[in-house]
Amino acid sequence: MPQPRKQFGQHWLRSEKALSQIVAAAELRKSDRAEHTAQDIPQNNTLQSNIRSDRVLEIGPGTGILTHQLLSQAQSVVAVEIDRDLCERLTKKLGDIDNFLLLQGDFLSLELETLLNPFPDFQNPNKVVANIPYNITGPILEKLLGTIAHPAPTPFDLIVLLVQKEIALRLNSKAGSKHFGALSVRVQYLAECEFICDVPAKAFQPPPKVDSAVIRLRPRSLEQPAHNPAQLETLLKLGFSSKRKMLRNNLQSVIGRDRLSQLLEELGVNSQSRAEDLSVNQWVALSNKL
Repeated sequence: MPQPRKQFGQHWLRSEKALSQIVAAAELRKSDRAEHTAQDIPQNNTLQSNIRSDRVLEIGPGTGILTHQLLSQAQSVVAVEIDRDLCERLTKKLGDIDNFLLLQGDFLSLELETLLNPFPDFQNPNKVVANIPYNITGPILEKLLGTIAHPAPTPFDLIVLLVQKEIALRLNSKAGSKHFGALSVRVQYLAECEFICDVPAKAFQPPPKVDSAVIRLRPRSLEQPAHNPAQLETLLKLGFSSKRKMLRNNLQSVIGRDRLSQLLEELGVNSQSRAEDLSVNQWVALSNKL
């Protein structure tokens, strides 16, 4: 087992139970072809677009313990690892496997689409499965999902991440919860979020100082999106700038107090509400009414 490096936030997951839950949450398909019987095949002997295989992107494969399970269940896995020493170990361990491609570098700065151009079998990964460094969770989420103003142009089908439990609770919380915040709204605007399971600190080597959890994100588009996404982002930034203050105080620089009270009443929201009291749809509706 290699020595973890603090600069990369490395903690090796060693729980077989947690690994199984992560892989199961990804709902991986290597190929549907074997599942079809003769009567399912059209007269031209070809199966249509309902046959789909999953191409997985893994961020930070580390020692390859999760990678090994992904390779057996996905059509292909492209892994991005920043640690050069780990890349050497992974190459020796998994380099001869046909459906595995390893890229060395910082995921946040890599142009993945360009790098995969020479490798047709690994292009356009449709799912992400990863145990990510907790100190860059926010930037990773933004790169995978985009922002409210600039959503990812080609969203993934599914994203399964092992993250700090506090972040998982924030991503999955509902309006009125103590965990509900600007991050909750920004992510839930772009994706449905599910809390899959807890992962205790003892499941890692070395154990982190916090507990972890597995979340599953399904990127989607809201039926009634914001007319002015940039404006919505501004409202969220101001609204959650001081959670103890009422919205009419936090937003007074962009909306008069009386006008805001009127709009909140139209939305069925108490005029003395705070930012965490409004659901994602109510935030969007408030922005659209402006």
